[in-house]
Amino acid sequence: MKIAVLGGDGFVGWPTALHLSDAGHDIHILDNLSRRWIDTELGVQSLTPMDSIQERTRIWHAETGRRIHFHLIDLARDYELLKNWLAENRPDAVIHFAEQRAAPYSMKSDRHKNYTVNNNVNATHNLLNALVEIGLDAHLVHLGTMGVYGYSTVGAAIPEGYLPVGIEIEDGRTVAQDILYPANPGSIYHMTKCLDQLLFQFYARNDGMRITDLHQGIVWGTHTKQTRRHTQLINRFDYDGDYGTVLNRFLIQAAIGYPLTVHGTGGQTRAFIHIQDSVRCIELALMNPPQRGARVEIFNQMTETHRIRDLAEMIAGLTGSEIAWLPNPRKEAAENDLVVRNEKFHELGLNPTRLQDGLLAEIIDVGRTYAYRVDRSRIPAVSAWTKGIATKINHDPEGRRLKSVS
Repeated sequence: MKIAVLGGDGFVGWPTALHLSDAGHDIHILDNLSRRWIDTELGVQSLTPMDSIQERTRIWHAETGRRIHFHLIDLARDYELLKNWLAENRPDAVIHFAEQRAAPYSMKSDRHKNYTVNNNVNATHNLLNALVEIGLDAHLVHLGTMGVYGYSTVGAAIPEGYLPVGIEIEDGRTVAQDILYPANPGSIYHMTKCLDQLLFQFYARNDGMRITDLHQGIVWGTHTKQTRRHTQLINRFDYDGDYGTVLNRFLIQAAIGYPLTVHGTGGQTRAFIHIQDSVRCIELALMNPPQRGARVEIFNQMTETHRIRDLAEMIAGLTGSEIAWLPNPRKEAAENDLVVRNEKFHELGLNPTRLQDGLLAEIIDVGRTYAYRVDRSRIPAVSAWTKGIATKINHDPEGRRLKSVS
């Protein structure tokens, strides 16, 4: 298939592009490289050294003989360029990663909130609008988030996207109906993913678009089979307080002798998935598109759930690290349970990678290899959800002692 990977220079986009190219597909990356500009804005860099996208694709071609094409296009701002590219190239499928992906970054300031909404919602709608306008029946696969469900404890397993309900009508009868699971976003970023859901529902119903929405858990790990083929193909690895995902942050903190930063009680339960499983799930979704005119297909793209404090204690036991208990800058429940249905990917043949499979030590080794690139001052998470109670985290130059101050 000819596949357009939107946001293919990113944390999940790049290994996905390699995985699908390795499987024999014709891959075209469309990206505005905004994630690299955000690194410059924040004054932080990926733990792993990243070459330019042009050099990355050159190395891939040299290693495999397969080409990955790169196109510099801003989906949110250049609708005509996007539409013309789609009309000329007419891909069989489109994978949509081209959104600002960090909840803390989306809450940094009013400017960051506006940027996240404008970028994410416009990018999604421009894509849908363009596909309809040119009459292209391409399967659209979107990377969403488990965060659309929220993290309140309801005492029942979260279904894959749709909730069966009974609606009582005037004559006293009850009519069965499936509705989208009630959205409960915990940040501006998560809110944009909820808005994406509504856009997908409209275009699937109104225009017969074939759409798959993947509600993904927190991604951990850095390597996939393809990124291991050459040092210059390595994936990005974020450890900072805005973009670093919690398990990766713990592992890097352990690797450099920095206390594991647990915010609040650590009783937040979250869903997780390894990066290798993430790219495999995307491939499985691509190979199993919904029929034209069908409702949006929704998968819960996760493999296991853990409490944050349990993860910290597990890694502390593995590495001898200390745990620092800090105030929580997020506005969220101190404790929650999370039970998630995820049978669909298992039925399609996913054999999940789990934390006990030994890859935690591999990530610690990556952290130690590139420890010289870590800026310890960027490790604390300081973006606050509520004005007036912003929490700042102080540490000594070696990161040995942490304390919170208001």
